[in-house]
Amino acid sequence: MNRKMKCLGCSLANKMEAVNVIYENDSVCCILDHDPFNEGHVLILPKQHAEDVDDLNEETANAVIQAARLISKAIKTLYKPDGITICQNGGIFSELTHFHMHVVPRYKHQSFADFYLEMPLDNGDSKKKLLKTRNELAAMITKNNEEINH
Repeated sequence: MNRKMKCLGCSLANKMEAVNVIYENDSVCCILDHDPFNEGHVLILPKQHAEDVDDLNEETANAVIQAARLISKAIKTLYKPDGITICQNGGIFSELTHFHMHVVPRYKHQSFADFYLEMPLDNGDSKKKLLKTRNELAAMITKNNEEINH
């Protein structure tokens, strides 16, 4: 069986599953997390299968970092977080068995330990706004890219 058929991360990155894409290029697909820590929580997934950061080729690794830069700028503009956490969980800590990087807006007085707990997050409002969030972030990234390229 084709590896992409077995890997949820490959299915998400290649839009074989329903996803809220905010940015993509030939190497990566950036989607809203379906269970966001905060509004604007994004996953960056390579389109080619890789399980861990050391499995990424140089081109894909660079594409991941460039996407993180674009997304961070858009998040800062739209949601005015106190900071952004960028993290990647590999090995047994990866829920997808496919490399993915989280870009998470954070606010003062939030414990990021909640991100790693098995308990459900109090994120009903963020979940209700996924389409609105997708549209806002995608538009801001497009705008920022146009400004850079002119």
